[in-house]
Amino acid sequence: MRKLLAVLLVGLVGLGLVWFLAGRAAGPTITLASPTSVIGQKTPLTFDVYAPDGALSDLSVRLEQGGQAAALGTLAAPQALKLTRAADRVSVAGEIGRQVAPGLKTGTATLVVEATRPVLFGLRRTTSILRKDLQVRLTPPTLAVLSQFHFINQGGAEVVVYQVNPADVPSGVRVGEREFPGLPASGAGIPNAPPGLRVAFFPFVFNESPATPVSLWARDEAGNQARASVDSKVTPKQFRKSTIPLDDAFLQKVVPSILQNTPDLKVTDANDLLASYLTINRDLRRQNNDTIRTIGLTKSAKEILWRGPFRQMMNSAVEAGFADERTYTYQDKAVDKQTHLGFDLASLQNAPIQAANRGVVVFAGFLGIYGNCVIVDHGMGLQSLYGHLSSIGVQEGQAVEMNAELGRSGQTGLAGGDHLHFTMVLHGEFVNPVDWWSSQWIEDRVMRKLRAVGAPAAPVAAVPTP
Repeated sequence: MRKLLAVLLVGLVGLGLVWFLAGRAAGPTITLASPTSVIGQKTPLTFDVYAPDGALSDLSVRLEQGGQAAALGTLAAPQALKLTRAADRVSVAGEIGRQVAPGLKTGTATLVVEATRPVLFGLRRTTSILRKDLQVRLTPPTLAVLSQFHFINQGGAEVVVYQVNPADVPSGVRVGEREFPGLPASGAGIPNAPPGLRVAFFPFVFNESPATPVSLWARDEAGNQARASVDSKVTPKQFRKSTIPLDDAFLQKVVPSILQNTPDLKVTDANDLLASYLTINRDLRRQNNDTIRTIGLTKSAKEILWRGPFRQMMNSAVEAGFADERTYTYQDKAVDKQTHLGFDLASLQNAPIQAANRGVVVFAGFLGIYGNCVIVDHGMGLQSLYGHLSSIGVQEGQAVEMNAELGRSGQTGLAGGDHLHFTMVLHGEFVNPVDWWSSQWIEDRVMRKLRAVGAPAAPVAAVPTP
């Protein structure tokens, strides 16, 4: 009997210990992704809750301020919260701010996330609580356009000078649905620029409707947004249409070389030259332009590097213009259509290719349809591209002055003969080089606006006549 009582006592102690330890088990792990410090009218809310098998017995989200609590959702009644389960994680997404908590006021509020998971076969529960103090900002940023006379050529570029407040919020220009950043005016050579003074170079792409509105945008990390109209006038442009006949000799010349240099490109049958060419002309062209866009958005200096008008290739003849709509034919049948987003400039065979202006090389290598290619960054989102080179004489990271030799002309990529494919890129979008070749355009569209807000006259580089 004593042994039985002892066994029962040990068993009870063991059960009590298990019960006690279960109550001290770790609760779910809560990781908050956003917001990090500020909320406003409507701010994204995202967090993850980790528990074995993603098993939660309870979850609640609330916002506390001044002794009042606004419930945002629970496990049983998520309301506007979206819960997604995956393995050991429950991901929660929604919104937080005055629009979901109307009583919210400027000041400090506390986000409270409480998560409970079952332990000991569901006989007990353990809870974790995350509390995050957040600043409530309900006033949107302010914007003021300072520059005037925004006359835009379809397919070209323009610049706006403006003031944003607070000075540290992201802002820029919106053309239709496209957004382009504004950068501190100090980068445009404006000394002692006040905080919040911004300069935004932006493209108006060739296929954008001339009626597309142009405006300024600003948004803070709380999700508050501001918009201001930019008084502008767009001049429509009629771009040329042309027909490019394809033959077997041309296909045999360009297709195998490009496939050899782009082994990741998937083609159905490398021996089918026409089908492979169409894959190159469509898919590889899109991939190459995506690469150019990424370089334009990620590898540009925050200040202007160029000086004066850009230089067209010396003694060159224009063989194709910007935004030419090309119809490709094979055996007198139309097989493809693409837009040529640059100038084809022909001179002597193996002619020296010189930098159109000062800048820094951000790409030097083989780039699909462009063949051997160099991209030079000129700062504040502006870059120039040189394609179809036979050889490259510079390397990435190298600073170059106007007229510095970048390589030699050639017929690599999709070139039918020895020439230079030249174009300008602004924030990753192709723009017409004609504007940048013009000293009058740069004076009227750029320098006049910068001087109006305090920029000194910039030195003008000597430009040989093409």
